[in-house]
Amino acid sequence: MTPTLVRQHLPHSGASPQVDQWARARDWAEIQERMLVPLYEAVYERLEVGSSTRLLGLGCGSGLALLMAAARGASVTGLQAHAPERLALARERLLPEARGTRARAGARLTDKEPADIDDAASAAYNLVTAFEPVGCVAGDSEGLTEALTAAGPHVGRGVPVVLAGWGPPERCATSSVLRVAAKLADPLRGTGSWRPALRDDLEEVAQRAGLRPDGSGRVACPFGYADVDNAVRGLLSTGLFDAAVAATDPDQVDKEVREALHPYKRRDGTVWMPNVFRYLVARTA
Repeated sequence: MTPTLVRQHLPHSGASPQVDQWARARDWAEIQERMLVPLYEAVYERLEVGSSTRLLGLGCGSGLALLMAAARGASVTGLQAHAPERLALARERLLPEARGTRARAGARLTDKEPADIDDAASAAYNLVTAFEPVGCVAGDSEGLTEALTAAGPHVGRGVPVVLAGWGPPERCATSSVLRVAAKLADPLRGTGSWRPALRDDLEEVAQRAGLRPDGSGRVACPFGYADVDNAVRGLLSTGLFDAAVAATDPDQVDKEVREALHPYKRRDGTVWMPNVFRYLVARTA
């Protein structure tokens, strides 16, 4: 799973746009990833994450959620396959020995899939998180069910598994900007096309993975940017506009995203988009 606001699935019939993956990873880590901090905090507070927590993070991205858990005393393991740039940034945050600083106690990072974990100690995980929000792009939960199922042997019964999703589009200002991506990518519609979040998106994922829902919550996660340039870089770092770039060109996408951001630009030049995200706490059988 890739560490974006949704999993990055490009339409099958289009060519992948040429992007600087290292620059994109930096933009994600420095601009966009922090937008979901209220979500991470709400989940950790509800589940009382602390020194007794042994957390397995699926699709850990550049590691901010893991870093926050580690700051609470948790022992964390992050899995991030197919995104080496973001995994490298997670290592800078959590395993910074190369910079001469102390690594977070108990932190482990790997590019393996859940099924490939072979450490006998991994069976002790008592919390699993999958913080990449679903419910924004058609097919954005593909692969998540398999990852959750594969993680099963590494946790015990009744262990909480946290899933995250976009809230209702009428409560997510960013939805209007994401529609630009869908409009521009229309010739390549399919997996990767914007769709409104549905009420039971997370419950359906949990059901397919054999998990038992055990509570949910909604969290305000406004997207705030220093200026329009900053907003464009942050949004493009999610990968949600790749299909649009492939269907048109980067300049066209840049122009239309800026126009879509105009209603959210404040007098001081900052950009502010209120959003609501949802999380589901499910339990292993």
